[in-house]
Amino acid sequence: MNKVHYEALNETVYTEVLDNGLQVVLIPKNKYSKTYGIFTTDFGSIDNQFVPINGDKEIKIPDGIAHFLEHKLFEGEDHDAFEDFAKYGASANAFTSFTRTSYLFSATDNIPENTNSLLDFVQDPHFTEEGTEKEKGIIAQEIRMYEDNPGWQLFYGLLRNLYPEHPLSVDIAGTVDSIQEISPELLQICYDTFYHPSNMNILMIGNFAPEEMMETIKQNQAGKTFLPAKPIQRTLPPTSIQNIIPYKAIEMDVQRPKVMLGVKGLDADVTGNQAEKYKIYGSLLLELLFGRSSTHFIELYDNGLIDDSFGYSFNLDRSFHFMAIESDTEEPKLLEEKLKRILLEWEADANLTNEKFDLLKKSMIGEQLQAFNSLEYIANHYSTLLFSGAELFEVVPLIEETSLEDIRKFAEGYLKEQSMSTYVILQKGAKQQ
Repeated sequence: MNKVHYEALNETVYTEVLDNGLQVVLIPKNKYSKTYGIFTTDFGSIDNQFVPINGDKEIKIPDGIAHFLEHKLFEGEDHDAFEDFAKYGASANAFTSFTRTSYLFSATDNIPENTNSLLDFVQDPHFTEEGTEKEKGIIAQEIRMYEDNPGWQLFYGLLRNLYPEHPLSVDIAGTVDSIQEISPELLQICYDTFYHPSNMNILMIGNFAPEEMMETIKQNQAGKTFLPAKPIQRTLPPTSIQNIIPYKAIEMDVQRPKVMLGVKGLDADVTGNQAEKYKIYGSLLLELLFGRSSTHFIELYDNGLIDDSFGYSFNLDRSFHFMAIESDTEEPKLLEEKLKRILLEWEADANLTNEKFDLLKKSMIGEQLQAFNSLEYIANHYSTLLFSGAELFEVVPLIEETSLEDIRKFAEGYLKEQSMSTYVILQKGAKQQ
């Protein structure tokens, strides 16, 4: 068991890769009463083309199958995983993203029992025709609910503009049509390929002794057999600047029009600490240009072009990254023009000063340190970063060493007009702009 101590944060991390390939991370926090466990596979909604673990030809699976699989694993052959956790006083949950699926629990007691429950229900799949058909109805209802949500339509509309014919542009849950193609056989193929221990990690954080916890996990895994591990071959469709759709508007039942402008990053294969630097650079750049104290925010707000719905984010994950800026507005075309001008004229922007940058950097460091007080935050982010080769407790030094010149170089390569797209939701009956 490897041990690394982060003196500045007073955090100690224990890691080991088991014989079956499972990566184990233990972070004891004995001043906390709660323990949080998260079991994650490097498999999300965009992974819809791959070579199965026991095959040699690539297959394409229906959109939404990763999310569907997450739902089905909670139903065992003769038990329900939620009931197993409740028996030992734990709460459980799961979520699927574009690139990951995670299963988690939190508890204050019976930690070894709950850890075994977490490992056992995820590693004991049971797929039937009846259960699969029943789940289709449940998830179809969930999809229809989101389709009526303007915020959902705005976000995925922008993704369809930036990444047409790419699985990123499809809802994580899939479509009502795509989930009809899911079968127990396809679920099993996905499970065997992506839920192999060598494609997964388990992270435990909270009140426990690391040696005892590691032994609990080792004993659990020693009693199980898996197919021999082999590298997973995944394929994603090529994406470039040429296939971006610059603009699209739709009509929905909204009180005010909604605008989301995106900037697509083109060097998609950014991993490890370089990916974390991109997140830092992108987030600080957006904060400098559009933060509440920036001259642009104040001007746009005072002129009534944006309201309190205004927001922005830098999104990065395996194989993609993009900026998104959004607001409700009565002047969607004018707001789009203003936002583009701000982004394209960044070089002479009065907000990009060392004084403002230093304040924002200190604020970002403070927010990061504050986040480390949350077991859930550490667990969710640490387990995700593991797959890209980054280390959560090394993020603060990366922020500290960031300079305004780094932000300028990043902006120079990122903020190109041909990389931009806008998606607009107009009120029903409104004249298309």
